[in-house]
Amino acid sequence: MRHLLVLLVSINFFAINLFGVDATLKIEKDVEQRARIALVDGSSDQSSQVFNILLSDLKISGHFLPDSAHQKGDLSSNFISPALKSQEYVLKYNMDQHAGTKLLVRLLKASDGTQIFKKSYAIPTTAKMAFLVHKAVSDINNILKYPDISWINRYVVYSVYTTSGRSEIRLADYTFNYKKTIIKGGLNLFPKWADANQKSVYYTSYNGVLPTLYKLNIYTGAKEIITSSEGMMVCSDVSKNGSKLLLTMAPEGQADIYEFDLATKAKIRVTDFKGIDVNGRYIDDESRIVFISNRLGYANVFKKSIHSAATSQVVYHGRNNNACDAYGDKIVYSSRESNNAFGDNTFNLYLASSRSSDTRPITTTGANQFPRFSTDGSVILFLKQSGRSTSIGYINLASHQSLLFPFNDRKVQSIDW
Repeated sequence: MRHLLVLLVSINFFAINLFGVDATLKIEKDVEQRARIALVDGSSDQSSQVFNILLSDLKISGHFLPDSAHQKGDLSSNFISPALKSQEYVLKYNMDQHAGTKLLVRLLKASDGTQIFKKSYAIPTTAKMAFLVHKAVSDINNILKYPDISWINRYVVYSVYTTSGRSEIRLADYTFNYKKTIIKGGLNLFPKWADANQKSVYYTSYNGVLPTLYKLNIYTGAKEIITSSEGMMVCSDVSKNGSKLLLTMAPEGQADIYEFDLATKAKIRVTDFKGIDVNGRYIDDESRIVFISNRLGYANVFKKSIHSAATSQVVYHGRNNNACDAYGDKIVYSSRESNNAFGDNTFNLYLASSRSSDTRPITTTGANQFPRFSTDGSVILFLKQSGRSTSIGYINLASHQSLLFPFNDRKVQSIDW
């Protein structure tokens, strides 16, 4: 079992010490397609943290060109400084964290100070402050009738190694300003959201006789055993209606992908290869999957129907493509582009399609790993290592905007969004 786990990690979650994301990718969408907006802080205790979260939300949305100057002003006034008249909008806000967290926002037209939107938000604690900011920005985005960006309100779930043979599973907001441990004690790996509403997660426990897949309700703490298997047990994808899972198991000593029906507990063996097949992801209409396999003698991306044996290669670029994710017919994968046995290697992310052999790079430097699509397929999350700096990054595929946030946590084993 230990050997199989090592093989899975080396192919599917390679470079645990090499997280990375591209800090230099700044391809700009036509500026006239984005609204210029300035931020005016009316808080009694003005916080650079709050300002920076607002700035990041507006940037990564792909719909705004926010002014990076931290302006101060009167929240209640409709007066717009002459210096801000070149903007299209002015967002005035007041963040109060003295007793819980309260946020009041006002969106004004920069030309004449006309109020477009006003709303207050509150939560009883200060820990989740970032989520109030995300909700306010997504509401403003909706009021202005831009394409939905509700993905910024979602949790990220990830597992980190703490000591030898031990790990923890944690929640975070997308900027990682908020972090909370939800599972600790022993070796718990491969968290995967069980539902679109993010009420429960699947994860694998290696604390018993057999690797066991659990489902945990993050609000009630209720936990149930789903299934177990000798060798390994990883849930890599969940069907849209939540009724079926793609599992990597090795009951006969080799890693293969199975589809598991939650209602009947029946399993269909999707791959049957005397090597390693891992990381299955549903594509197209969920009748097919993409996955990582070493059937060419190196890790690469393949696709196949769930109910037929025919398997075809998806990616013809690179000779170590060790992680992938899918949304519809879009595929993002990580490709090792150097072979340095005694130093850092370069891993770049590429965008591909299940319907063609075309690929295009979306990062250019560093070691970029763990690519994950947002729930609408518009943004890709990833981890980047550049030198000794570790960051969590995002790329908006429509606007080509990219953002990096410092990642000051333990070694990541797996991540889901």
